[in-house]
Amino acid sequence: MLRIVRVLVRHGLDEFVFTLHLFRPYRFMLFLFPGYWFRDRNVPRGQRLREALEELGPVFVKFGQAVSTRPDLIPADIAVELTRLQDDVLPFPGDQAREVIERALDAPLSEHFASFDIQPLASASVAQVHGATLQDSTEVVVKVLRPGIEKVIERDLQLLYQLARLAQRHWPNARRLRPLEVVDDYDKTIHDELDMMREGANASQLRSNFLDSDMIYVPQIYWDHSCREVLVMERVEGIPIRDIDAIRAAGIDLRKLAHNGVEIFFTQAFRDGFFHADMHPGNIFVSPQGQYRAVDFGIMGTLAEADKRYLAENLLAFFNRDYRAVAMAHLRAGWVPATTRPEEFEAAVRTVCEPIFARPISEISFGHLVIRLFQVARRFDMPVQPQLVLLQKTLLNIEGLGRQLYPELDLWETAKPFLERWMREQVGPRALARALRRELPTVLPLLPELPGLVHELLRRQRDGQLVIRTGSDNAEQFARDLQHRTRQRDGLMLGGGLLLGAIVLFLGSEILALGVLATAGAGLLTVCGALLIGIFSLGR
Repeated sequence: MLRIVRVLVRHGLDEFVFTLHLFRPYRFMLFLFPGYWFRDRNVPRGQRLREALEELGPVFVKFGQAVSTRPDLIPADIAVELTRLQDDVLPFPGDQAREVIERALDAPLSEHFASFDIQPLASASVAQVHGATLQDSTEVVVKVLRPGIEKVIERDLQLLYQLARLAQRHWPNARRLRPLEVVDDYDKTIHDELDMMREGANASQLRSNFLDSDMIYVPQIYWDHSCREVLVMERVEGIPIRDIDAIRAAGIDLRKLAHNGVEIFFTQAFRDGFFHADMHPGNIFVSPQGQYRAVDFGIMGTLAEADKRYLAENLLAFFNRDYRAVAMAHLRAGWVPATTRPEEFEAAVRTVCEPIFARPISEISFGHLVIRLFQVARRFDMPVQPQLVLLQKTLLNIEGLGRQLYPELDLWETAKPFLERWMREQVGPRALARALRRELPTVLPLLPELPGLVHELLRRQRDGQLVIRTGSDNAEQFARDLQHRTRQRDGLMLGGGLLLGAIVLFLGSEILALGVLATAGAGLLTVCGALLIGIFSLGR
């Protein structure tokens, strides 16, 4: 703790230290510290904080990188500077890497590899990468966990939690900035990165999603040579995405490359609900044919079906400057409390967005616009949505990379048609057929119970015995539970109504000889009613 205070003060960050009331009685001791008198206070505070984190070591660097993805919580000048944190650290000896691999795989190195490069290709705070060749001459890269890194991370995490608890107790802005929540997010992220098998599974899923794609290539994972501390994947070659001169010299269309990057991101997020959430320049290469090649799959984001739908509604409403639709989409998603007045939220969104839309399209950052939306929502007590935090970080990275490649990139030109096409696919007969195929295996076993369930539901509704229960003492959670239970009740009632309609239609077709169409309609109503009751009786 004292070391952290000393480093922060030496970099002129005593305002951060003495923000905590706990340290204020010791302010006079600053005058006894030599570094206090020789520091440069003319450097911006964001740069001073970045340099302090780099001095404190790799775990604090990664924490700073994680915090930089939360511009909805920290000042803009600090968020921008923290994005420049570099994760480059001195490599550990190749002989140690060999020992880690042999211990983890419980076999000599020669049993798995025909050759192994002792000199690393790259080194970071958690792991480093070596080139190697399998016994069948396949060229691979071997990612090896840094020896002892887990103990270092656990020690520094405890220190970060201690600082966060102090801030929570003594810092006036703690309620708004939620330091414990920030450290919790980082804790989960860093532990995910420590498991090489998890990263391998992420890569395999992304590879299967884009197996035949001309726009992006994901390397193959070699599971027989991988374990928790070691990951072996196909070696891919390409031009680093930051080397724009080399990309241009290769004859690659920079405009198309930039738009392809945007389409890849939206395809991952909305088609698959599974996206690469660490798309900084060091993780992306470009083939001579203009195909993206991604590496490092330790951090991935996911979106549930409901998140995708509400997010698409929000973004399209933004494109159309329909702020009322933005407000209603937030309320339907439960992202803001049910007590929020739509008119107030609509007015707040309009106040933020209209000045932005007044600029030329080339000057508008779509990523920063989304961040401003979440900042507005936070004023209305929107709880943190971890999946949306990763999404906005990735969106900023993609937009930044795209505009480095092609400064005139209009992200909306690609995103809006994609989202409109995706929304059209979510409604209509094809969407219904997909839902039926997905849910029928779960619903079919419930069909024999449906008549009794419908009768009991309607009886309770008639007698006023349909009670919504929640065990939550938290007001916001209670509101969400109430909203969920209400939707569940309405869904069950609608399903029951469809089944009754099907019975009436079927009987009518028999008695009045209404024909095949009436019978088919009764069958469709039966399937839809059964589907609704099955889904909502399972609490979905």
